[in-house]
Amino acid sequence: MDKKDIKKAIRNLLLFLILIFITFFIIFKDQNPNEILKILKGTDSKFVLIAVGLMLIYFGLETINIGRTLKTLGEKSNFLRNYRYTLIGFFFSSITPAASGGQPMEIYYMSRDGINVANSTLALLVNLTSMQIATISIGLISLIFNYQYMNTALIIFFVIGILLNSSALALLLISICSKRATNAIIRFAIKVMKFFKIKNMDKKQEWIENELSKYQANAKYVKTHKLLIFKTLITTYIQFLVYYSVPYFIYRSFGYNKSNIFEVLSMQAVLFATVSGIPSPGAVGVSEGGFMELFKKFYPKNQIASSMLLCRGVNFYLFVIISCIFVIISSFKSKINKKKEHEEIQENGEV
Repeated sequence: MDKKDIKKAIRNLLLFLILIFITFFIIFKDQNPNEILKILKGTDSKFVLIAVGLMLIYFGLETINIGRTLKTLGEKSNFLRNYRYTLIGFFFSSITPAASGGQPMEIYYMSRDGINVANSTLALLVNLTSMQIATISIGLISLIFNYQYMNTALIIFFVIGILLNSSALALLLISICSKRATNAIIRFAIKVMKFFKIKNMDKKQEWIENELSKYQANAKYVKTHKLLIFKTLITTYIQFLVYYSVPYFIYRSFGYNKSNIFEVLSMQAVLFATVSGIPSPGAVGVSEGGFMELFKKFYPKNQIASSMLLCRGVNFYLFVIISCIFVIISSFKSKINKKKEHEEIQENGEV
């Protein structure tokens, strides 16, 4: 990452932190902090640990999907390295509007490790496409069972969320399946760059066209591997069911067992489909507000804020912190490797 990228990441992180501060100030301004801590201390840590374990599995399943496609395209990478890419993607998706920064940063770190840009781009697009399909389909099915708990505002947000996710899915399918549409998008991007008088446009255009030809050849290759696509979809459905199960174990940690896992899981599916298309970093604010509204049927009024804090802490904030650590370590490693490469070039030049 150059200085410009670092500054942009810091700005996004600051915006993310400001949104968190505003959200939690609004939610907890009338709450007693001591009461919240007392409630949280009384939770069963066994179920909280299960929830954390499910999140690790969630990221692991995404890692398997990415690794499987990379392997099909002839790239050499291992599970731990791919897990690192997944966490890096999660961090940048969390702190950027509409999760726009995740995939580009994964591609950047993959390219630093010698993975072809066209291959990494395609692997991530295939994975993202399957995630959109899972989000929309599970969300719509879950709405049937939870429609009566939705107020007008939530229904409007749900429709917006589904429309935004469907639009993203359509663009992803076009970019993978349509050579003509992809060429049109690239031509438009080149025109924009020329309009803004980007330097070395000839070289950049040549690089883009070379990568595009590789991408299209690989996309054609992937489309002929229907078993790969099927395995990716099945893995993604399992991945999302694992993720949607996290609130159930948080619910159990409060000592409740009246509602079954399907009821809680389907409610989380509705919540995720509702907020995932909202273009705020990490869907901060809408996720917390949506949880407070939808999950109030599972908790007494005095515990809903505490349950939201614990659930959101486990399935989001904890892993933002963990993934941030991975980004810092990876950035330092890249810097050290770059310095070594520069020193080797200088030594070879002197010799």
